Amino acid sequence: MVRYERLGRVELNVTELKRSRDFYVNVVGLQPLADNADGSVSFRCGSDDCTVVLHESPVPGFRSMALALESDAEFDVLKRQLGEHRVAYDELDAAECAQRGLARAWRIAEPSMHAAIEFYRPRSAQPPAEFVPTVAKIQRLGHVVFGTPQYRESIAFMQRVLEFLPSDDIDGIIAFMRPPPSPYHHGVGVGRGPHHGLHHVNFMVSEIDDLGMALNRFKRHDVPVVFGPGRHPASNSIFLYFLDPDGLTLEYSFGMEEFHEFTPRMARTLPPLPLSIDSWGGVRDPRMSATGLVQPYEVGVGWQRRVEAQA
Repeated sequence: MVRYERLGRVELNVTELKRSRDFYVNVVGLQPLADNADGSVSFRCGSDDCTVVLHESPVPGFRSMALALESDAEFDVLKRQLGEHRVAYDELDAAECAQRGLARAWRIAEPSMHAAIEFYRPRSAQPPAEFVPTVAKIQRLGHVVFGTPQYRESIAFMQRVLEFLPSDDIDGIIAFMRPPPSPYHHGVGVGRGPHHGLHHVNFMVSEIDDLGMALNRFKRHDVPVVFGPGRHPASNSIFLYFLDPDGLTLEYSFGMEEFHEFTPRMARTLPPLPLSIDSWGGVRDPRMSATGLVQPYEVGVGWQRRVEAQA
């Protein structure tokens, strides 16, 4: 089984880079890291060596996610898995790896959504520079959740090929998975949606006060809150969903069930009811997860400029 270290990076497309840079620093609480040669900007996200990268694009949404592997040997395990399932991959060249501080990295396209997923090892064993919390005590990138009409096909790929472990699902609505041996309830999710899109990106915070203070900060900055605060019965997390300037859905969450590596509980299927999503009885704003498309990636070619029309 492929062994992962963490969800290390998420890259997003935004329509106005300066506006989004200010938002992710001053409202979300990320720490500026670098202006990159390709025009993108990078931010440190918590103390767990996680990064968010923003790219300017006419269409907002998902560009890529990257998972750190536990050791160099995991590339051999991953290669066998990809080969058995006839999944092609690109190996990032030395220049791109150097720009990102990586020793080695591969990139695939998830076959249903054509979402870019990367696997890497960092260049240095030295600990990253200290993350200094500002408006929120962010610990790490928590998870990425996709929406797609090819819901079951995407779940099957992630579980059979990438060997993510199922934690729970809400029947016919959304499935939660964890890249082993991560203890956290989910690092990736796939929900049923009308198009291949970004459902949300999660930031895990260290104190429940971070959610309360965020509510007041969002009011001051006219940031739409689209769900919460509430509690997810599957993961036991307390959540708060809000929109970035392009309407992409972000989440703060506090607390999450952790699985034992060797004796985890069995995955559950929860009924498709509102209380399976929020035990506090909250109602989602229809703007939640309505914006943000996956920019398709093709191995050997790169990211396609064309994306499907927003539904």
